[in-house]
Amino acid sequence: MEKMKYNYSELLGDIKKVFGTQGAFAKAMGMADSTLSLKLNNKAEWSQDEMMLAVSLLHPDARKVESYFFTH
Repeated sequence: MEKMKYNYSELLGDIKKVFGTQGAFAKAMGMADSTLSLKLNNKAEWSQDEMMLAVSLLHPDARKVESYFFTH
């Protein structure tokens, strides 16, 4: 079974709007730039804790989890 691909464009837009760079966001997340890149390119999966931290850093609305992480 092929792994499902997700579209992280809304997440990327808010990363750029709030943090300016993916590197600054990765640092705030406590992960390496390369790890963030793997996740954004569907090469590694996001944990539930990482998803909730990302949303809390980017947007006060927890409903963003769905649009950030579960858009195909």
